[in-house]
Amino acid sequence: QVQLVESGGGSVQAGGSLRLSCETSGYFYSRYRGYPMGWFRQAPGKEREGVAAIDSDGNTNYADSVKGRFTISRDNAKNTLHLQMNSLKPEDTGMYYCAGAVRPALTMVRQLVPSGYGYWGQGTQVTVSS
Repeated sequence: QVQLVESGGGSVQAGGSLRLSCETSGYFYSRYRGYPMGWFRQAPGKEREGVAAIDSDGNTNYADSVKGRFTISRDNAKNTLHLQMNSLKPEDTGMYYCAGAVRPALTMVRQLVPSGYGYWGQGTQVTVSS
């Protein structure tokens, strides 16, 4: 049963915008709703890297490469996580994954590393052309 489902990816030109969404459901939602969640991305031949994270209080944390351009948010009533991406660059290209933590709190460092999370979506592709 897929419990985190991403949507909103696509192809845009540099400078454009995309809004990613991640809908949570099932056991993950009932057991871990409100826990920290994050967005990660992986380009071909590269390791998965943290992009943004949000904790149960709505505090946010961003990778330096996306600060000022990306905004993470969550709608607990709708079980949904979002990532608004503006001023996109070709280097933002990759598969974007939604992730859910299985601990109620993560340090700022662990919020942006894959090992901090126990649930993952299947990803949505983002391609930015120059």
